[in-house]
Amino acid sequence: MNLIITAIIVVLVAGLLLGILLSFASKIFFVKEDRLFIDLRAELPGANCGGCGYAGCDDYAHALADDRTVPCNKCSVGGPEVAAKLAGLLGSEAGETDRKVSVVACDGKTENVGKLYEYEGIQSCKAAKTLYGGNAVCPYGCIGLGDCESVCDFDAIHVTDGVAVVDRDKCTACGKCVSACPNHLISLTSEKSLVNVLCSNKAFGKDAMSVCKVSCIGCGMCEKTCKFDAIHVVDNIAVIDYEKCKNCGACALKCPRKCIINRRVN
Repeated sequence: MNLIITAIIVVLVAGLLLGILLSFASKIFFVKEDRLFIDLRAELPGANCGGCGYAGCDDYAHALADDRTVPCNKCSVGGPEVAAKLAGLLGSEAGETDRKVSVVACDGKTENVGKLYEYEGIQSCKAAKTLYGGNAVCPYGCIGLGDCESVCDFDAIHVTDGVAVVDRDKCTACGKCVSACPNHLISLTSEKSLVNVLCSNKAFGKDAMSVCKVSCIGCGMCEKTCKFDAIHVVDNIAVIDYEKCKNCGACALKCPRKCIINRRVN
């Protein structure tokens, strides 16, 4: 009986001592939270998407609090409203917010691109790509198994009729779909850029034409039509310089393959 009482006393004393030590340790190693960081973090949406270029909302808030040269307008999810609130806390200017959206450089719908074989493996674009580059006859196009769709936290991209399609109203430009696409078809472009080339096939014209009904054939008609020197054929495919593009849509009208889209009319 004495042994049991002794054991209980030892445990109680040890617990008391440990509690005292932990209390002292918490005071010694206490790190005071930066009030500015807390306020900045409270204004960020908490999506932790990485679209701002930082590891997450905490990391971006720390960067803003520690370095006044970090722009307040890097949160694509929060947009201009959040940028203004952050700037108010920092006593700075929010700066112009150019909202970006994802653009898929492919129009490889099932009606436009045939299949090499019926794929029955893991439903992943990256997995399918290891087997002859995917089951579409165009090795440059959308594989259509939804790796981009599976990583999107905002329900902004879905595979429709064999090709990924972006809902521009929902897209936050977080960039996850850009990283997920094994064929590198997705890029972030200003929402104001309404003319886009929906093809990534770099094969010569005849070869590109043989695998897709709407592929770019590098004919240069768009280049000859543009009055602003904003589009050129590079590596057999039309590439738009958005710094020069005026969204006039002349290139889209002249494209014989209809692989250039003008969102003002489409």
